[in-house]
Order: sequence, then structure tokens, then C-alpha cells
Amino acid sequence: MSLRSRIATPDEGGAGREDGHLVAVYRAKLLEEIDLAEMSSLAAAERRARLERVLGHIISREGPVLSSAERSQLIRRVVDEALGLGVLEPLLADASITEIMVNGPDSIFVERAGRVEQLPLRFASTEQLMQTIERIVSTVNRRVDESNPMVDARLPTGERVNVIIPPLSLSGPTLTIRRFPRAYTLPELIGLGSLDEQMLMLLAAFVRARFNVIVSGGTGTGKTTLLNALSGLIPSHERIITIEDSAELQLQQEHVIPLESRPPNIEGKGQITIRDLVRNSLRMRPDRIIVGEVRGGETLDMLQAMSTGHDGSLATVHANSAEDALMRLQTLGSMSEVLIPFEALKDQINSAVDVVVQLTRFADGSRKVTEVALLVSHGREQFRIATVSRFVPQPLGADRVVKGHFEHLPLPRQVAEKLYVANEPLPPAFGVAEALDALPTRQAIG
Repeated sequence: MSLRSRIATPDEGGAGREDGHLVAVYRAKLLEEIDLAEMSSLAAAERRARLERVLGHIISREGPVLSSAERSQLIRRVVDEALGLGVLEPLLADASITEIMVNGPDSIFVERAGRVEQLPLRFASTEQLMQTIERIVSTVNRRVDESNPMVDARLPTGERVNVIIPPLSLSGPTLTIRRFPRAYTLPELIGLGSLDEQMLMLLAAFVRARFNVIVSGGTGTGKTTLLNALSGLIPSHERIITIEDSAELQLQQEHVIPLESRPPNIEGKGQITIRDLVRNSLRMRPDRIIVGEVRGGETLDMLQAMSTGHDGSLATVHANSAEDALMRLQTLGSMSEVLIPFEALKDQINSAVDVVVQLTRFADGSRKVTEVALLVSHGREQFRIATVSRFVPQPLGADRVVKGHFEHLPLPRQVAEKLYVANEPLPPAFGVAEALDALPTRQAIG
């Protein structure tokens, strides 16, 4: 059986092990023949070229007999093991892959174009997978072992990495590598069908008119991608502070200060939370604050900032509907150590949040803005939202592709007047409702 065919399918467990053994043997031979001190003085590209050349000589001298393609593949595999991340190297080099999921040594999945697929690849052993994990986390000065079985970090090259190992993971060491989303522009998102031109015009007007916008959605719905695109509409002269757990936003304005939280070190000290950064940002004279995702007590600080002079701020929250987003903000705000009545949080949210943009990921992998909703309640009354734009899907056809159209509804007069004062034109597809009672509103019951 050839080297290439031995890794052709994920079902050939024994063959995969045999292939892994071959890689391990030649990796050991390679390490015997190279001068590690000399290698450390070379640049990365020169180091790889030198290893490939030395390994080529070893294979020519000692075998095995391989075709040209098999020989090239074996050399690449061995050098990837010696220098990089083994079987993960070609996956990281593939720009079409947005997420890599390793569920133990025998199961590797990737996400391409919104679809998850299993690959015919595997690690030779649990030990080899652990070596790869340790190599990854060591680049960010972290360690993973039984006393510290979970690691969440960002690689120097930008990818977000999560590791969880036994005894917490029952299927073996689990590794998830998530790529930064490419910085899409709003016109590009129109081309992808995520929103339409009228919705773009409305969202652009909201951002430029300094509405406070919450981007809501589930995991993988494109919240960061949309947040990044919306932030591109902020005027270049404004001072923008971005606050994230893992820095993903790629703003192009000149006056941007990106802040990133820091986990505790090995001794459990030195942690800097999102809340610490939100509080500190208020002392940095920001025109706008952008929070990558609110998920705890920092929500209260963000809401207070939004309602006390930092209009036009943006944030994302993990929720499955506009109503859920508001209720989640209320719950997260209550996690602060500040003892504030739960009902009083309604007042904070009603005065701080202007717009909720809801994103949904559909069965075909597409991501769409399914609703743009205005928060029209006041004081401590129950949250009331008015939908001004939404995606109306058609029944799913045989091709399993989600189709539909975007529907646009009138804006409340006070919102239209705020846009007018900001010199932002009202998009043609949206009318103006003379009275709020004329609008279809709904309550978020909490």
C-alpha cells in the first residue's frame, strides 16, 4: 500500500498508524544528522529548506522506495513534525479553512464555507497530539497539564486556540483553532447575501448618527465580521478604543487603541478582565468604545458608558433573538459586584441601547442579518422593540439553499428626526410612522 493511499480514508486506522510510525522513524533519523545549534541560527525558510535537503539524502540512502509524489509527501510530513504542527500544518496553510477541530488523535474536522467536514487525517498517537498541543501553547507562554487542563489563547499569528484535555475531555485531548475572520466590507456582505443595500444604508446612518448598536447572534453567526464592517463607518478623526478577549477586530482608522484582556499566569495572578479594560477605557477620552463581546459584569460598565456621553458605541452579545439579547444584557449586568436592583437594569438598558442587529446562521452555512430592531421602551418599563428590517425566508427547496427577501418597515418619527438632525438621509425603502402606536412592537418578557 502506498504512502498516499495509507492516509486516503479515515477508516484505515491501522494504515494511519503505520504511516505515523514511518514519519516518526525518519524524524528521529533527521534529528540524528542535523546540528541543532546551527539550525537555530537560520531563518525559518532556510531551516525548512535545510531539513528537506538533509531528509532527501537520508531517504535516497536508506529507502524506502517511493514515487516522486510519495517522497515529497513523506518529506513534508517529517519536516512538519520537526518544525511545525505536524498534520495540522497543511490545514493552517489552507486559506479556505476557517476552523480546525481536533477531537482526540483519530478525529479531525474543519469548517469550510460554513460547512463542517471530517478529514482523512489522524495523529499517530495521543502522545503526538499532546506534543503538538504543548508546542502550540508554549508559543504564548502557557502550559497544559492535569493541573491546568484548559487553555484559551491567541497565537502570535492571530488564530484563537482552545485546548481541553483529560480528565475533563473524555474523548482525549481536544484542540480547536479558529481563524480570524477576513475583514469584509459591508458591500461584500451584500454580495454574500447577508444584508441588502437598503439595510446597509440604514445601518450606516445609525453608526454615523451615533446610535448605540448591539450586534446579537449565536456562535459562528458572523458577529465579529459584521461588527468589524460596521466599525469601518466611524469617521476617521474619532478616537476609538476596542476591547476584546482575543483581538480580532481589524479597524482601518488612524486613531484606534486596541486593548486585549489577559488571563492569569501559571501562579493564578496577573489577570486583566474585560471589565478592567472597560473601566480603564473611560479614562482614555474615547469618542467610541467597541467591546468585542460582553459576557459578564463589564456589561453594566458598558451600559453606563453608552448612556453617559459615549454615544455611538458598539458591542456584541451571544443571543438567539433581539428579545433574548436584551434579557441577556440584563442578566449579565446583574453579574457586576455593584448591587443594583434587577429592575433598575431595565432603566440602564432602555437609556443606553438604541439598535439590536440580529444575525442567524442557516442550515446551508449562510449568515444573514435576520432583524434590525429599535428599542423604543423607556425607564423601567418592559423592553419594547420595533422591527424596522428583517429577512423573510422561503421554504427550503431541494437544493437546500436558503432563499428569501429583506423586508423594510417604517421608522418611529423620533428616530427619523434624530437621523435628520445628524444630516443622515432616510433610506427610500423606509417610511416614517407618525405615532409609535402605529408601529408593530413586541415586548421582551423577563
